[in-house]
Amino acid sequence: MEAILAARNIDPTTVVDAAPSPEPVTALELAAARIPRRYRDALAGHADVSAWVEEIATAGRPGPGGAPGIAHGPSLLIAGPTGTGKTYQAYGAVRSLLGAGVRLRWEAVTTAELHATLRPRQGHDGERRFQELARSPLLLLDDLGAAKSSEWTEELTYRLIDHRYVHELPTLITTNLPIPDLRTAIGDRVASRLAEMTRRVILDGPDRRRSTVTGLHSD
Repeated sequence: MEAILAARNIDPTTVVDAAPSPEPVTALELAAARIPRRYRDALAGHADVSAWVEEIATAGRPGPGGAPGIAHGPSLLIAGPTGTGKTYQAYGAVRSLLGAGVRLRWEAVTTAELHATLRPRQGHDGERRFQELARSPLLLLDDLGAAKSSEWTEELTYRLIDHRYVHELPTLITTNLPIPDLRTAIGDRVASRLAEMTRRVILDGPDRRRSTVTGLHSD
């Protein structure tokens, strides 16, 4: 071996520097692949949303390396008319927790996606997905009450909310419905649990998606 190295003018005593370690991938960078593109830079700019983030982060139990992890805590209901930034604030809350160093396993689903994914059909068992959502340390449930109500959708929503209520798992919920109308849309059992388990943030103002352009007005 020494002869081979000498023939190649390689000094066997030379220490070869190891290749530099790649920069660690942050939790926010990993989350970007799962967050819809429109919300990848979302910020929890509302004071009450920021306060909830701080409360959840503070309550987290230490994990490996001392970083806090989601434990138990209150949920957050963000309500307001269409286009007032509810989903933006919700994803901003998720990003704020990750940015604060909280070890966070989370799921996000719209009500429409929830029903479409779990609707009974031949050859498909949605129970595994349901359990993933129900047991996730943090769940973002977007657009609650937006889907057409039925006995099946009401029971599904009840099972999901009841599990998270009983186990005190933090849940981010957004809805376009005024609070009084929400009870009618989701049923008394779900509304009662939400009333106890959630902090509430009401957003108002004009629809931010609408714009007035010279000669053109979006209704």
